[in-house]
Amino acid sequence: MSDRTLTRAEVTDAIVREVGVTRQESADLLDRTLDLIGAALEQEQEVKLARFGNFVVRSKAAREGRNPKTGEEAPIAARRVVTFRPSPMLKSQVGGDD
Repeated sequence: MSDRTLTRAEVTDAIVREVGVTRQESADLLDRTLDLIGAALEQEQEVKLARFGNFVVRSKAAREGRNPKTGEEAPIAARRVVTFRPSPMLKSQVGGDD
């Protein structure tokens, strides 16, 4: 596993190089895109990005959990979580065979 992480700044710089906009326009474009995705997920809409994958909000019911160190039971509250399912194209690009 690699310890390399792609950062927001690196994505912004890549947009500058590939699209030819200013760094500020690139940062604004990325921020707006991420805001739109976040707002859609907040409204429990599925976000489908062709050739990349789908983001879906799932509801998880409350349940009893267990502290792995002590073995003591503890309640886990109901919550919503975001899941990601990669597209077949992305899976093959990174070498996944699922």
